[in-house]
Amino acid sequence: MTKFSKIALCALIIGSSAFFTSCDDTPNPKNAVTKTLYQKLGGTTMVTDPDDSSKMIEQGRLSFRLVTNSTIQLIVADITAGNTGNFAEHFAPLLAEVGAGNNTNAAVLSKNITDIFSVASGGQATNTYSGLDMVTTHDPALNPRMGKKVSNADMDRFIGFVGEAAGINGVTDPVIIAEVVALLETLRAPIVQG
Repeated sequence: MTKFSKIALCALIIGSSAFFTSCDDTPNPKNAVTKTLYQKLGGTTMVTDPDDSSKMIEQGRLSFRLVTNSTIQLIVADITAGNTGNFAEHFAPLLAEVGAGNNTNAAVLSKNITDIFSVASGGQATNTYSGLDMVTTHDPALNPRMGKKVSNADMDRFIGFVGEAAGINGVTDPVIIAEVVALLETLRAPIVQG
């Protein structure tokens, strides 16, 4: 038996035992259901929307919207400060619109990012994302709203902004922050094109 076959056989045995263990009806705290990131951030619990007190919003979605909006504010502040490596070129079309008093697409950006986070973190039962796929969104040749391709350094900077925004909004649990970073890392390959 080859080394690869032995490894595959071991994996099959381990996988089978995990399957049969998980099918056991005996209560076992080790088999307790793990909460999704969306659930950890409040899940489907309905709360009053702070932007419109006549509406309700899921706490999980609100958590992501707050972090998204804070992230956008941090990016704009970084651009305004003229810091090296800022995202001015990436968001040039959007910044021009906002500068002219048109915030429509800024609201769309916030909604789309909130949708992506909500769906990808376990909230897909009550949230949807209907925007462009990540490759198309981040390729200026396919999406004229994208001013420049994203590099790994850009992605790292964006993840840093998200982490800072999470802290601003009271999300400081290192386990949850690690889950948010892991979620963002799953998007690195389609986003980074430069």
